[in-house]
Amino acid sequence: MGFIAGAYGAVCYVVFLGSFLYAIGFVGDWIVPKTIDSTAATTSPIALSSALLIDVTLLGAFAIQHSVMARPGFKAIWTRIVPRALERSTYVLLSSLLLALICWQWRPLPAVVWNVAARTPYLLLAALAASGWLIVLLSTFMINHFDLFGLRQVYLRMRGRDYSPPNFVQRALYRVVRHPIMLGFIIAFWATPHMSIGHLLFALATTGYILIGIQFEERDLLSSHGPEYAAYRARVPMLLPIGRLHRGRLRGRNAGLTDSELGG
Repeated sequence: MGFIAGAYGAVCYVVFLGSFLYAIGFVGDWIVPKTIDSTAATTSPIALSSALLIDVTLLGAFAIQHSVMARPGFKAIWTRIVPRALERSTYVLLSSLLLALICWQWRPLPAVVWNVAARTPYLLLAALAASGWLIVLLSTFMINHFDLFGLRQVYLRMRGRDYSPPNFVQRALYRVVRHPIMLGFIIAFWATPHMSIGHLLFALATTGYILIGIQFEERDLLSSHGPEYAAYRARVPMLLPIGRLHRGRLRGRNAGLTDSELGG
């Protein structure tokens, strides 16, 4: 059973990696055969309405699966069916398949919201989008990448060892904002030199989902880590480090320090 669990976890991770890498090209309109702004076959009102309905359904299906399966209550029921060591890998697999479905079945809405053609601003926006994806990837390693995607769970099962959740950590970007992964996604989704109606729909829907999803996640984290996470939440801003910088300057002034002494 341990070998089967390991193989299953590895397959789920490979599916995730493929869908994630394709999604980078899909959202950024880079390299891959079909992107979020691939040319639409028609611009008739009926076709556009149909495209809008399909896109909203795809995004809704991903949001529902992603949120429901992440909740502790669902996990408690789900692990009566799926072995606990495979729960996270199964979650990753289903999320990845739905992401792949979005990339495959997405219907472009080609009307232009903005288009940046000048070379320097174009490259800056593309670089900003790439930095968002890099933040997402690096942030997973700042906590526990292999636990996040189910590999640690199946590895422990292969070794015949009991699973224990990773410790609560506050390192690197997690000292600046509480949800750097989500911040990276938001940057990647909005930093584009060409914003179509379809891309705008995608960015608005995913950003709204992220902001709602964070509330549920924070509730779960408070339940799991108690006062430690409550203190962390009071000290570190959710997505933007603006509040942190402001509080730092206030502390500096109260202590009689200048901004230069604070490194500002």
